[in-house]
Amino acid sequence: MPPVSLVDIASYLPGEPVGTEYFTQYSRSDRMAKNVMFRSPKTRHHVGRDETEVDMVERAVQPLIERHGREFISGIDVLLTHTQLPTNPVLGAGPQVARRLGMKPTHVIDVHNGGCAAFIHMMELARTILRGTAARTALIAVAQNCAGPVFTQSEIRGLAQAPVPGDGCGVGLLVKDNSAPILDIECRTYPEFAGDMDFSTGSDRKYWEPGAGQACVSFSESKITKVFARGNRLVPEVAAVVCDRIGVKGRDIDTFVTNQPNRLFLRNWHDALELPAERHPDTFDQCGNLFAAGIPVTLDAEHRAGRLTDGSVVLMAAFAHAGDFAGAAAVRWGAVR
Repeated sequence: MPPVSLVDIASYLPGEPVGTEYFTQYSRSDRMAKNVMFRSPKTRHHVGRDETEVDMVERAVQPLIERHGREFISGIDVLLTHTQLPTNPVLGAGPQVARRLGMKPTHVIDVHNGGCAAFIHMMELARTILRGTAARTALIAVAQNCAGPVFTQSEIRGLAQAPVPGDGCGVGLLVKDNSAPILDIECRTYPEFAGDMDFSTGSDRKYWEPGAGQACVSFSESKITKVFARGNRLVPEVAAVVCDRIGVKGRDIDTFVTNQPNRLFLRNWHDALELPAERHPDTFDQCGNLFAAGIPVTLDAEHRAGRLTDGSVVLMAAFAHAGDFAGAAAVRWGAVR
């Protein structure tokens, strides 16, 4: 099969950092706030009220335009997008992103599943399309945009989980060549866990119906325990499969980048791979839980800081929602500077 490379990465964080003190003034439950799942980051970013996922992707892509040229970006063959909270629930963002960037891709796909592992999921989809068609380039974009709109609502901002999420956007550029090859990808779906994460108004009202109650993503306390156990298992599990197939021990991975629900998950995951913490970077304290954007935002931060060495093995891994999806991908790093 022809090799496919992740040749560049870029990201965007909206607005100024929001301190935790914004939420503490509304805090309702000290007991839940002490739960390891909800220990808050120092800061996070929130999208503006009128900022759409299309705006976020356009801003995230700007460094790619500066490095590769507008003509190259407008000529991309495959466009995949993932949005945590679609601005228009009927329409996908892909065609609008294409119009905004002056693109006319042969494939435009809005990928709604994959959750926090959506970046890896879209790497797999893009690689499959590039290998099976005449297409040579792909842009994948993930927009996490539910922190500001959802978790600052008057009935939600006092909940223990409200300070944890942050907003941001990450994009990746894939090319059918061997310059920075994707070494392996593993994606797994676990239907038995589907539906264990809720998006509800806390009442009988559907989110699109008028009335009292504010929509929010939530887990019951009993489900939190189950999700924590699943997450601890699923991420090292898919990561180990990829390591085994590429012939590298987990402890020998140069850089390990995951989604970042909380600090305890981060610690447990690099401990499971026998990796020192410094080889498992994250942006949790600056950005909070970025959902699907966590991997590309952290990768971009490490890349811009010069901490990713050309030729090194970068392993990405994540699990989604309450554990209904998990994925891992390894890349021989060589992104454009």
